[in-house]
Amino acid sequence: MIDLKKVRENIEGYKEICKNKWKNIDVDAILIKDDQRKDLQKQIDDLKFQQKKFGEEKKYDEAKALKTEIQAKEESYKTLVEDLNNELLKMPNTAIHPDAPVGKDDSENIVTKTVWEPTKFDFEAKDHMELMKKLDMVDVERGVKLAWARSYFLKGDGMLLEQAILQYTLKKLVAKWFIPMNVPNIVNPEALQWTGYFPGGEEDAYWMERDNQRLIWTSEIPVTAYHMDEVLTEDELPKKYCGYSACYRREAGTYGKDTAGLYRVHQFMKVEQVVILPEDIAMSDEYHRQILQNSMEVIEDIKVPYRVLQLCTGDMAIGKYNSQDLECWMPSRNAYGETHSVTSFLDFQARRLNLRYRDKEGKIKYCYTMNNTAIATPRFLIAVVENYQQADGSIKVPEVLIPYMGKEIIK
Repeated sequence: MIDLKKVRENIEGYKEICKNKWKNIDVDAILIKDDQRKDLQKQIDDLKFQQKKFGEEKKYDEAKALKTEIQAKEESYKTLVEDLNNELLKMPNTAIHPDAPVGKDDSENIVTKTVWEPTKFDFEAKDHMELMKKLDMVDVERGVKLAWARSYFLKGDGMLLEQAILQYTLKKLVAKWFIPMNVPNIVNPEALQWTGYFPGGEEDAYWMERDNQRLIWTSEIPVTAYHMDEVLTEDELPKKYCGYSACYRREAGTYGKDTAGLYRVHQFMKVEQVVILPEDIAMSDEYHRQILQNSMEVIEDIKVPYRVLQLCTGDMAIGKYNSQDLECWMPSRNAYGETHSVTSFLDFQARRLNLRYRDKEGKIKYCYTMNNTAIATPRFLIAVVENYQQADGSIKVPEVLIPYMGKEIIK
């Protein structure tokens, strides 16, 4: 949950954050409810103290009478806390990075960097589906036959190219001292709540009703929750992980949008960077820059044109303190398409996860967390296939991926 103490330190400032994130939060009502909780807790504590005193004085009838009153107040307290916690789960982070412009939605994000001009061809370019079908790299028809819309088989060089991209990225991160992790794809619903995806993302998460569990749509969820309910030491931090997993997303709000091809699918692969830090804004900004740079290096190593967008306040989810998207050039769309996203949360996720550390003075504090997509396929595969297509319909293999593919061209 967010720190209401920070809210109380600057109530009007927090109301401005809610406004800029387009969240209708009745801050005053929530603070009143928190005051009621504190008052009720004091009443219960006072009654328990009196009950103990009666017991010591052998006034057992009076102590018994207080027991009933205490139980009634504890039931009221439990109901009040549950109601308050439900409200707290909807409240945005108590801070927004100064670089984030105020805006309503993704139309007001700002392009901060562009690397290479969009690819130009001296022949009529094809889209990734036409190229990959001709080269027997993908089979959507049989995917749909088995698993309905937005399903596919990657096969032959399609599957090998995807694995080459994933393995190249993993190797690069491991060389930078990230610990690779193969993670559970099935988690309890609380894991999505603790990391900030619930409430609000329930419609996009696949639900296995019999076991009341969910499929993840990013390894950020299990990796960030890996140390939940733990107290780390400051000397252990920062911790750098890269989670590798299949990911699943219902895309419930996008029916009718991007239905053709591999841009918006239900199952995909990701390598996700997750960093756990001490409570240090300067360090958070520096590691945010580093994990963003890692993703940029992967794209630049593979040599695909891309750009960086600074997200505005209205395009950042409630937990985000700072966030950028990376978009790669996709010729068939004649536009850039989002392939990566980097986010810093400060203590937003850690407070939900009860993820803490003991500083050098022995004080217990909440950690800071952040994450970034190092690579996601098959969406990034679109950019590679389309930008590296040749006039004869073959696909040139990016130089850094040749050792993983064992060939220079797919034909």
